[in-house]
Amino acid sequence: MRESFMNILGIETSCDETGVAWVQAAPGGVPRLVAQALHSQVDLHESYGGVVPELASRDHIRRVLPLAQQVLRNGGGSWGDIDLIAYTAGPGLAGALLVGAGVAAGLAAGLGRPAAPVHHLEGHLLSPFLGDESPTFPFVALLVSGGHTQLLDVEGVGRYRLLGESVDDAAGEAFDKAAKLLGLGYPGGPALSSLAQAGDAARYALPRPLLHSGDLDFSFSGLKTAVLTQVRRLGAQATAQDRADLAAATQAAIVDVLVAKAAAALASTGRRELVVAGGVGANRLLRDRLVQAGARRGAQVRFPPAALCTDNGAMIALAAAMRWQRGLLANDSTGSFSVRPRWPLEEASAALP
Repeated sequence: MRESFMNILGIETSCDETGVAWVQAAPGGVPRLVAQALHSQVDLHESYGGVVPELASRDHIRRVLPLAQQVLRNGGGSWGDIDLIAYTAGPGLAGALLVGAGVAAGLAAGLGRPAAPVHHLEGHLLSPFLGDESPTFPFVALLVSGGHTQLLDVEGVGRYRLLGESVDDAAGEAFDKAAKLLGLGYPGGPALSSLAQAGDAARYALPRPLLHSGDLDFSFSGLKTAVLTQVRRLGAQATAQDRADLAAATQAAIVDVLVAKAAAALASTGRRELVVAGGVGANRLLRDRLVQAGARRGAQVRFPPAALCTDNGAMIALAAAMRWQRGLLANDSTGSFSVRPRWPLEEASAALP
């Protein structure tokens, strides 16, 4: 391990994307992304309408090492340049997590380097630091990633306070389930957003669950039920315009709730910066509305680069790098490892186990 800087290889295998990246960090400043590679399993799972955990795990096994070698080539380096292997330890699919953790431990043992566990959601939360304009602590974070929708008050790396979260379906699940009801392909979120561009969001009056609850929690299961009811009413006679209008109404309902709760979180904390991360954060309507809401409050809104909204290795290497800079990185040279399929982010405060 070099004294002046650290070269970290990050491995992400929590669900249906295999990501590997090389990040270089100095003791101060923002770590630098050297190279990354990503393989999506969308084609593998499309015919099933969702992720099949066993297939996901097997595909990760095939992809991790070739992607790592590609990253080293693209970065103009070799295995000897790597000082630490970081891997997603959770949350996620147990089998998929074990693939990344096992490969990381094996590589670390073979190279005589330590391996370090990283919290998947912390990777998402910190990913905007790889953008053109880095956030500044403290800030409010809106995490909208897959099965997670959370608002957090972030004082610094490893210092997270949960403000609110989904009590049932997350925003990403609402997008995907509504898309499936509309007969759209997998993944449903991008497909629904694309269809919504041709629709009239005002045609269908859909609920905004917990919009006026007075707290910062979310609930989207009732919205899914309302979409199902409308789909059944339309029946086989539904036209392409009917489906586009319902897609637009669904997207508008989700975005309305996310924007209102994020604005309320800024108001309750007094923060002047909002960081948005996770796959749903790539939604164009959501981005535009959040920027507008932030401007009304005099708050900056930061997003990760578009390529880093979905799961990727860069965010895992980055989280490890930022923890290393602050002396919070727990690493292991014994070759042992463990994963946590269920792992609340607030438990990632201080050093990771």
